[in-house]
Order: sequence, then C-alpha cells, then structure tokens
Amino acid sequence: MSESDQIHKVVIIGSGPAGWTAAIYAARANLDPVVYVGVAKQSPAIQLPGGQLMLTTDVENYPGFPDGVSGPQMMQMFQKQAERFGTKTQPRDIVSVEFNSDGPHKLVTDKDETVYAHTVILATGATANWLGLENEQRLARNGGGVSACAVCDGALPMFRDKPLAVVGGGDSAMEEATYLTKFASTVYIIHRRDELRASKVMQERYLSKPNAEVKWNSVVEDIKSTTNEHGQEVISAVVLKDTTTGELSDLEVGGLFVAIGHTPATGFIKDSGVTFNEKGYVQLDGKTTETNIPGVFAAGDIADDHYRQAITAAGTGCQAALDAEHWLGDRDLI
Repeated sequence: MSESDQIHKVVIIGSGPAGWTAAIYAARANLDPVVYVGVAKQSPAIQLPGGQLMLTTDVENYPGFPDGVSGPQMMQMFQKQAERFGTKTQPRDIVSVEFNSDGPHKLVTDKDETVYAHTVILATGATANWLGLENEQRLARNGGGVSACAVCDGALPMFRDKPLAVVGGGDSAMEEATYLTKFASTVYIIHRRDELRASKVMQERYLSKPNAEVKWNSVVEDIKSTTNEHGQEVISAVVLKDTTTGELSDLEVGGLFVAIGHTPATGFIKDSGVTFNEKGYVQLDGKTTETNIPGVFAAGDIADDHYRQAITAAGTGCQAALDAEHWLGDRDLI
C-alpha cells in the first residue's frame, strides 16, 4: 500500500436493509462510510443491489409503513437516508479480500480497483434458491405471485383465499406452508419424493391443517400465467411432472412459494480466513456482530440462517455500525 492510498474508516459491502442501516449509523457517527452496493446479476438466480427486497412488491410487516411499501421503494428510501448523512456509494462488486488482523484490510473490486479499510461490514445477505425456470424468474421480478418468502408475502391480499403452492420438503417448507394455511383456501406442498425430509413435528403441524395437501412425486416443470383485471401478469397454474410416470398436469394456484433453501453470499470471502458455521453462514462472536477477524463485522442474512427478515437485518446493521465505531475508538482511529 502506498502512502497516497486512502484508508477508509468503514467500508460496507452490500446494500440491503443491513447495509443501509449500518451506513446510516456510521455516517451519523462521522465515520464517512462507503457502501459497495453490488452489481445486478440474472444467473443462476436473480441478484439485485438492494437484496431480496428488490423482489418484494409490498412490504407490510416493517414498522412505520402503515399502508405498506414496495421493497424497491423501501431500499431507495434507506439509501436516500444514508446519503443524507454523507454516505458515499460505489456501484461495484467486491470480488476478493485480504483481511489483515493488524489492519488495514484490502478489498478488490470487479474493476480491479484496490480499496483499504480499517473496518469492514459484510452485509451481502443470502440468495434464495430458485427452481431456475424462466417464467418463475419473470413473475418473481414483476410481483406476479411467485415468492421465496411466505412470511414476507403470504398475507398480502393477492394471496388470500386462493389455492397456493409451496415447493420443498424440509422444515422451512413446512413452516412456510403452515403459515400460509391461515390465509389460503388450500395449500399444496409440492415434493419430488414420496416422503418429506422435514422433522415429524413440523410435518404433523402442517398436515393437521384442514386445508393442507401434498403433491407427492412431483416437480414443477413450468409456470403458467394470465392477465388480471389490473392488466398485470400473474400466476394461474403450475405444470407438474410426475417423477415416476413422467405425466404432466396443471395445478391451478394463485401463488407459488419456493422453499428450497438459501445460499449465503460469501463466495468473495471464501478464502479470507473468516469462520463460517455448519450451514455456511458467517459465524459471529456471541451477541455481537464481530467475526473472528479483528475489524471485520457481519450483519443481516449473511450471518442469519434463522430469521431472514428485513427488520432483523436492519437491527444487526445498527449493531455492526456501533461495533465498528467502538472498535475504531478503542484504537484511536477516529
């Protein structure tokens, strides 16, 4: 590192609720944060700056928005608030890192630019695993009734009193499907095998609901759509393929929820020395946002394999900024 290279106090990687909340707190503490917002990607699944909320049409469970707010609009508001206090943004991906226990940390962008920082907040989130169907991706982007989070979207008016489908067979799928039984006329679990992988208690909880059904030995081959009264393209049915006979059939539904897991966005720190838990998420030190590397913190879904909600991500973004501020203060770097 040359003497002319600037060392930032705080660099935040990621631009979802965790990243922007960290930026708001860091900026108000005069830490001059820089947010690397990321670059849009379409393969193998949709990944947009702003995170999973960019695929959410209406957010109704975030406090302060009594009439709801679209996910993209919420992220724009978060960004505007962070920039109001002096946050700088960079439309770049961080593609590799060299974390140094003695600091500063070295980050490299997709444009082969080198960035140095005393503290780094990892907030790149986790990407929902999708089926990989063209119609699935389009309807998820357009708010057409395809989602990867029932708890986020299932209570929306567009899904109420309609037949809904959940793809998956694990505990997460059971939890999502059980939640949806409160609103749907029927909830179908679509599973490729003849038995579920979920724990017995989760299976029983779902199957005990009067409007719960399972489509065994089935996979989703395609998704059909129609145009509603508002001129919007929305899901109308899923095309199922029987895994034993190969037979195709249509299942009419008003919504499809994909519950086949999430993948934390940690590829760029895979060989950085950061410790991960058994599921591949960043391991934190107790109730803090500290990682095992001094000056490196993690917030949001990159370190949360349980809740994965906008408000919990924002909360840990606040914690990460406060943890970074205290870390810098203890070393007389502010």
